[in-house]
Amino acid sequence: MEHAPFDQQVTFLYTLDLAATARFYEQVLGLSLVLDQGSCRIYRVSADGFLGFCQRAEAPEAPTGIIVTLVTEDVDGWHGRLAARGVIFEKAPALNPTYNIYHCFLRDPNGYLLEIQSFRDPAWPRRE
Repeated sequence: MEHAPFDQQVTFLYTLDLAATARFYEQVLGLSLVLDQGSCRIYRVSADGFLGFCQRAEAPEAPTGIIVTLVTEDVDGWHGRLAARGVIFEKAPALNPTYNIYHCFLRDPNGYLLEIQSFRDPAWPRRE
């Protein structure tokens, strides 16, 4: 069964501190705020990909099992820019031969694990 792909994608995550989250994603990562819904803020990650954060009392204090992967061909550039802004990385940029990716890891103020990654596999669909 074939269907047309969806138009856009938004991933929502809960936060205990929306103000600290907003500072990080806007001022450190430099993402554009596309919609402020009061208790939720939605950021543009790519042309049709978005990341939303909602202030919720039931937000996990130490989230596990979630990796937000930001795909770019410029992993080293992002690492350098973020390190210059004081970001501490859990893993410096390195090649992962198992998955044929080049990546690094950091955490946002909520404790969510962020991965900045480049696919080295030519089968990965690239932007045209």
